[in-house]
Amino acid sequence: GFPFLPELFEKKNYELRIAGGAVRDLLSGVTPQDIDFATTATPAEMKEMFTSAGVRLINNKGEKHGTITARLHDQNFEITTLRIDVVTDGRHAEVEFTTDWQKDAERRDLTVNSMFLGLDGTLYDFFNGYEDLKSKKIRFVGKASERIQEDYLRILRYFRFYGRIAEKPGDHEPTTLQAIKENAKGLAGISGERIWVELKKILLGNHVNHLFQLMYELDIAQYIGLPPDGNLEEFARVTENIQNLSPKPMTVLTSLFKGKDDVTNLDLRLKISKEEKNLGLFLVKHRQELTKAVGPEPLRPYQDFLMDSREANTNSKIFELLKYQGEEQLLKEMQEWTVPTFPVSGHDLRKMGVTSGKEIGTALQQLREEWKRSGYHMDKEELLSCLKRL
Repeated sequence: GFPFLPELFEKKNYELRIAGGAVRDLLSGVTPQDIDFATTATPAEMKEMFTSAGVRLINNKGEKHGTITARLHDQNFEITTLRIDVVTDGRHAEVEFTTDWQKDAERRDLTVNSMFLGLDGTLYDFFNGYEDLKSKKIRFVGKASERIQEDYLRILRYFRFYGRIAEKPGDHEPTTLQAIKENAKGLAGISGERIWVELKKILLGNHVNHLFQLMYELDIAQYIGLPPDGNLEEFARVTENIQNLSPKPMTVLTSLFKGKDDVTNLDLRLKISKEEKNLGLFLVKHRQELTKAVGPEPLRPYQDFLMDSREANTNSKIFELLKYQGEEQLLKEMQEWTVPTFPVSGHDLRKMGVTSGKEIGTALQQLREEWKRSGYHMDKEELLSCLKRL
């Protein structure tokens, strides 16, 4: 599908290059998730060209920003006309089309995201993005404050790419941090959904402890739903604990929270999913007292909790709790443990001559307790002989 695209553009003398994040990934040796193209052709010109060549266009809302999505061989290709942002309000931009590649690069956020790659392998890099990528530097294109004021979410994008690319914590340009601090308030006007997408990526990247400390230092936290008095000591401890355990973003974030109100406030600001909210509430409630037992059966408290639980996906919440607590070995064991089935039924009791429903209920309850005390090891025979004693 790919070679077919350039031919079409070449025939009409439109220029076509790979743009933005895909170029960054290709230069870092990472396979890009999706390849975006930029072109000198306008949306109308592209539509006409594709339609007459019989290429399917996917109707997406991108057209007024200049983006056309073509479907070729089961793959979507996004192709965007070079553009200049004319008016920006910190959230959306009005655009005007251009044929000047540098002007298009100027409105992009970070130098590492502002490069173009010709299909012949030529790199078009107006802002030293390749050098920055090689030396793992995250910088805004042009003046940081101007870039941020065009879209305040770029503050969080700065953090996200820092956590993805930078080698060590604390390697920021002072002017950049200053610009972020001065513009932090702008994040108050950004929708919770957009913020949550970025935060989740930051929580799963590198340097997460450093970046969250920075959010508090630069006065960003309060505008993005984080508690004003977040527990940064606990956050530092937990980010250490979960290093190789692939936690859910919410598991990491909950370590900042002192109580359930913090989870509720986050939800009000960011509209997190029900599952994420429930996980946060679960961790806040149980992280202190649901811990491993001293002695030969450290997992017992978790197993008992799971067996007594009436809720759905309790086991996945317990896995997250073990990650939070940094219990790597116990997590492995708990993931391999299968919930045993209680071996006795009312039918067994009837056969033994217990007849009233009420008695059967009581007896089952007592046997369940015995079974639990045995570590779920007693089988049907043992339990029933136990009943005779009772």
